[in-house]
Amino acid sequence: MTTTEAAVPSLSIGEVAERTGLSVHALRFYEREGLLVGPVQRTSGGRRRYTSFDVEWLLICVKLRESGMPLADLKHFAELVRHGPGNEAERLRLLDAHRQRVDAQIQALEECRSVIAWKVGVYAEHLARGEAGGLWDPTP
Repeated sequence: MTTTEAAVPSLSIGEVAERTGLSVHALRFYEREGLLVGPVQRTSGGRRRYTSFDVEWLLICVKLRESGMPLADLKHFAELVRHGPGNEAERLRLLDAHRQRVDAQIQALEECRSVIAWKVGVYAEHLARGEAGGLWDPTP
């Protein structure tokens, strides 16, 4: 291990997988697809070593993917961040468009939850009165 490697605390791929919830396979995929902001450092033996910045970035990526951001958009966002200052307005547009999609999904899910809650109430009321027979009974 070089002096530089010893000076910067780093994590193995297994440790990063544990901290991010991503599998080792997914971490390799993220690296291959250019989703990381910087290059993953390697030990003299070729083993991947990640920094705390890498982990923070990956946690953001996980949330963006979990919220439905397309892989192409995530790649574009990572590319913009890699290029550094000067493209913040484009990053903002990308994130704002995604936020709007997430807001629309939340609204749709809230409408679904409302219908489900109403049906739960109907069934609970009928069962409590002992009148559940015939509720949506498809038989004549």
